[in-house]
Amino acid sequence: MALAISSTALLSFPNREICEKGIYERTKATWLQRRSVTNATKGVSSVCEPLPPDRPLWFPGSSPPEWLDGSLPGDFGFDPLGLGSDAELLKWFAQAELMHSRWAMLGVSGILVPELLEKIGYVENFSWYDAGAREYFADPTTLFIVQLVLMGWVEGRRWADIVNPGSVDIEPKLPHKTNPKPDVGYPGGLWFDPMMWGRGSPEPVMVLRTKEIKNGRLAMLAFVGFCFQATYTGQGPLENLMWHVADPGHNNIFSAFSSR
Repeated sequence: MALAISSTALLSFPNREICEKGIYERTKATWLQRRSVTNATKGVSSVCEPLPPDRPLWFPGSSPPEWLDGSLPGDFGFDPLGLGSDAELLKWFAQAELMHSRWAMLGVSGILVPELLEKIGYVENFSWYDAGAREYFADPTTLFIVQLVLMGWVEGRRWADIVNPGSVDIEPKLPHKTNPKPDVGYPGGLWFDPMMWGRGSPEPVMVLRTKEIKNGRLAMLAFVGFCFQATYTGQGPLENLMWHVADPGHNNIFSAFSSR
């Protein structure tokens, strides 16, 4: 609609004014582009630009609850049980989903990559489903204690950052360098954002964080599907995929149920 109005308005100008306005608009666009590049290289953004009120919703035509105002990445107005009506709980749920998404993406990669390596002959007798029952370089009790201590320390630091944002700062202090503003769940900086993808104007940052949470949600669903496949077919995801592609009409989810 805005483009149509602009076009109609331009038609009413004399040719000279149209030319002058076109030059002005091109000059303005070039200046904005240069400013965006400068912001992307020098500025640091830790606040996402809220999504517009007409953002895509999980159920088109519905009205999102008032506490889902588009300020969170991946906010599509989905909260049928009203679990996020409490502002403090909503912050906790957002962080919990973010952590589960990242773990799910790592877990799915840890399932697919070794199975692929097994297919091409670099790994022998791989099975992610019973990996915990196999023998490793140390006994299970030692591995459990080491993992408990290391993950406990990391989770403790993360919890401290949630309670007091910015209190856990591991960014090196260098002269003439502005460190990222603390942002819970997105530490950034040299250790977690060396390519500086999280820098720039708020809108691209929101796009990147939305892509992350969407891929994380997909990974959580994929992991549930991997568990189903391993339980009902005894095969890995890539093996199941090849099995399905070979004969989609007979090798599918319905045959998995009927074979038991």
